[in-house]
Amino acid sequence: MQKTFADRVIDFYKGLSYQIALPEGVEILNPYLHDARVMELARHFYQKFYHDQKLRHLIIGINPGRFGGAVTGIPFTDPKRLQENCGLAYTGPLTHEPSSVFVYDMIEAFGGVDLFYSKFYINSVFPLALTFRGKNYNYYDDKQLTALLLPVILENIENQIALGICREVCYCLGLKNYTFLNRINKEYNFFDKIIPLEHPRYIVQYQHKNEKFFLDKYLAVLKENPINSF
Repeated sequence: MQKTFADRVIDFYKGLSYQIALPEGVEILNPYLHDARVMELARHFYQKFYHDQKLRHLIIGINPGRFGGAVTGIPFTDPKRLQENCGLAYTGPLTHEPSSVFVYDMIEAFGGVDLFYSKFYINSVFPLALTFRGKNYNYYDDKQLTALLLPVILENIENQIALGICREVCYCLGLKNYTFLNRINKEYNFFDKIIPLEHPRYIVQYQHKNEKFFLDKYLAVLKENPINSF
């Protein structure tokens, strides 16, 4: 029997195991490897929304936050959004991740989780959370770290495309993230076009008064290149 999109995602997560000599103070958090509950949450999520063979557009972030995707195993989905928006049970602490709030406000405005996830798959340039001395860290915050992670990043993008991703257009969250992704895309030709969007964290932290503007921008941009009929 042919594997579904959900099956392929779960296989992808099971294969995330990196042995990398990181700069001092930097750690990789791999909830799929160290917490069986996280893998089970991810399994329920993807089987609910991705149990099919549909192609999807990729929305690609930086790397998961330690209170969002690193807790639930689902990018930009904190425990509160997992329960309230996705309708999935969660028994641990209800941690709050600001980026997740914006993303799910956008998803609801788009038409809800069933419609949105039938057309889009969200993940990251680097698929696991990074911390520096216990605080959230980005793969591009240190040139040495970026260089060390580059082979893994390239493999990660190829593996995610193989899940069932349309290569015509990719949506990139974060302008620094876009600068990096666009540069490697010119060399490796992952996507025909990459469209940048302001990162949800930037919006909620620095543009709170203008969230409606950015919400409308997301909706307009994501509906410009329909992969299936809206």
